[in-house]
Amino acid sequence: MRQALVFGASGQIGRLLVRRLAGHGWQVLAVSRQARPDIEGVRWLRADLDAMDGWPPRVDALLSCGPLDLFARWYAQARLECPRVIAFGSTSVRVKAASADADERALAARLAAGERGVLETASSRGAAATVLRPTLIYGAGGDRTLTRIAALARRWHRFVLPRDAVGLRQPVHAEDLAAAAFAAIDAVVAHGRAYDLPGGESLPYREMVARVLAALQPPARLHVWPAWAFRALLASARAAGLAAGFGGAALARMREDLAFDAMPAQRDFGYAPRPFRPTAAMFAPPAE
Repeated sequence: MRQALVFGASGQIGRLLVRRLAGHGWQVLAVSRQARPDIEGVRWLRADLDAMDGWPPRVDALLSCGPLDLFARWYAQARLECPRVIAFGSTSVRVKAASADADERALAARLAAGERGVLETASSRGAAATVLRPTLIYGAGGDRTLTRIAALARRWHRFVLPRDAVGLRQPVHAEDLAAAAFAAIDAVVAHGRAYDLPGGESLPYREMVARVLAALQPPARLHVWPAWAFRALLASARAAGLAAGFGGAALARMREDLAFDAMPAQRDFGYAPRPFRPTAAMFAPPAE
């Protein structure tokens, strides 16, 4: 029986990946900061990336579904033997590299350094690593974009966007990402490479949000305002503490196409993401 060590196991991708591994006969060591009961095929370890003791001496696969920079630092110091490493990053490594926002540029730099660190450490140890870069994640109620939009729309029964919010987006379901990570484990051609993982459909930002609002119970209404009026509304929301983390760079990106090529992942490990067909349950808080 093969054994996997999974970091970020309680997160939106990690929970689904742990379930998939166990369902296919793997023995899973799932790392969480909170104690969780073991289930068939899954042993939960209460630990974090700052705790270096107590890891098994060897596993068949090491998978990270949490912050890439923290995992890269841990992996560079870890002494366990593992021939296969799969680590999730983000397409933000490219999208935010030239952002007008210094914090976003710093995030992109950390992601880039994390990718290099994981790939180089694996190579130096004779192991094979693959980095997976999702786009907008949804489906497990743990994301900070579409689930946040759904929460605001439920509260106010409406949502407002600027008229020029028409940049393309490719939201990707968390289950499709878990499936991709599982498939990549045995894909020899994916060794030493990084892959973008967009969703199965490209659609304008405004249409993406409209589908989220239509899926809610009851549905919420989408209001489309002139850009100048939306900026005034956003300024008021910031003053009231309702738009934390939504700066000018994020507003500008609503007009930009953020589309990525899924073909390399499709070719190398059969990546097949679904089109964007949201339901209300996809934006509900995850059950513990």
